[in-house]
Amino acid sequence: MRKRATFLALSLALLWVLVGTCPAEAQVPGGWKAGVARAVITPKESLWMAGFAVRSRPSEGVLHDLWAKVLVLEDATGQRAVLVTTDLLGFPKGVSDTIRARLQARFALTKAQVILNSSHTHSGPVLENALSDIYPLDDEQRRRISRYSRLLEDQLVALVGQALRTLEPVTLHAESGVTRFQVNRRNNNAATLARVPELRGPNDYAVPVLKVLGAKGELKAVAFGYACHPVVLDLYQWSGDYVGFAQLELEKAHPGTLAMFFQGAAGDQNPLPRHTVPLARQYGRELAAAVERVLEDPMRPLAPTLAMAYSEVDLALAKAPTEEELTQLASSTSVEYYKRWANRMRTNLKKGETFQTNYPYPIQVWRLGDQPLVSLGGEVVVEYAIKIKQLLGPGTFVMAYSNDVMGYIPSATVLQEGGYEGATSQMVYGLPAPWQASIEATILAEIVKVAQKAGVPTH
Repeated sequence: MRKRATFLALSLALLWVLVGTCPAEAQVPGGWKAGVARAVITPKESLWMAGFAVRSRPSEGVLHDLWAKVLVLEDATGQRAVLVTTDLLGFPKGVSDTIRARLQARFALTKAQVILNSSHTHSGPVLENALSDIYPLDDEQRRRISRYSRLLEDQLVALVGQALRTLEPVTLHAESGVTRFQVNRRNNNAATLARVPELRGPNDYAVPVLKVLGAKGELKAVAFGYACHPVVLDLYQWSGDYVGFAQLELEKAHPGTLAMFFQGAAGDQNPLPRHTVPLARQYGRELAAAVERVLEDPMRPLAPTLAMAYSEVDLALAKAPTEEELTQLASSTSVEYYKRWANRMRTNLKKGETFQTNYPYPIQVWRLGDQPLVSLGGEVVVEYAIKIKQLLGPGTFVMAYSNDVMGYIPSATVLQEGGYEGATSQMVYGLPAPWQASIEATILAEIVKVAQKAGVPTH
């Protein structure tokens, strides 16, 4: 009996030592926690609207409100990730850097932990130091845009703090659905679409869905995505376009739930046909229905483990135009923003300024349990989503328009073909030249490196 007692005591002592030397994550009980917050970000003043260079005046009212929404996730070890979704065209680098620096200072959140995603609605406001050549902004509009941009920064920082204060136990689930109203705009003519028997060009019809359930099984939040430009509406009223209608549909069907949309690799994808409010509502309902189907079907539960990695890789720009070439463009073009861009570039040259030759491009990978999520900056064309899924697995969630929307991100094919996404769109964003041919290889290679740092297996 004494020997058994001694053996038991030694066994318990050994177990105590082993537990004491286990990794921290093995000692922490519990599972996921989540906190949510939302705020209206509809401008209170009339501002120029971002997107559609043909617009000739500032905004004139509200179709439905613009929103910013925050989901904070915390795993079993206390590691946190913050997803911010917004009804905006895109975050310019200055605004994004300011927000992320303030989140780092106030909440110790690194760039790897924060995703600032924009829906890319073309019915939201222009932000400071973005699209400066498209619109004939006067001093009053510049002051209003600056005021709004500062207010937006304050709102988003406060929202993250609010979400952090509401953390509570949840379960997390993931799966992808499908809907098919996106059309590759480079390969299909919108004017003849009704007479075309089949669509051409690459597409990605996936609807990635992240479901957050509260302790009693109630739907606390749903984050979902799609790769399609929100360009159904070209009115002068603020709205989230079809994306806004999709979120309204889901929140109406699930009172008290936060419905968040994140934009995918939509650089060359349009909803067609378009240009009416009923069509925007239709596409919103279609997207919401695709999400509902996923929510009703079994979804994969995610283990409460988070891993995150972030990088900024230099993308090389092609040779910038000469002063003579800029003068020729300014005098020959009938496109007003081409002219403004050429004159601004020429003025900068005369001041002795040199054009930038590369751009720091943000790449981010999260691993939520076994669910990989890739977040990219810019207007990424859909070929990237297809190739990322070949590299990291078909169920990978792909976000674009995140953290910095500095221009279009063409694939090697699109860059070679040229056109708007491959070449001239650089003028819209104020860049001095198109990208070099190495852009696709550089981005995909860096995605693999960042994914490996986050513990995501590559194929």
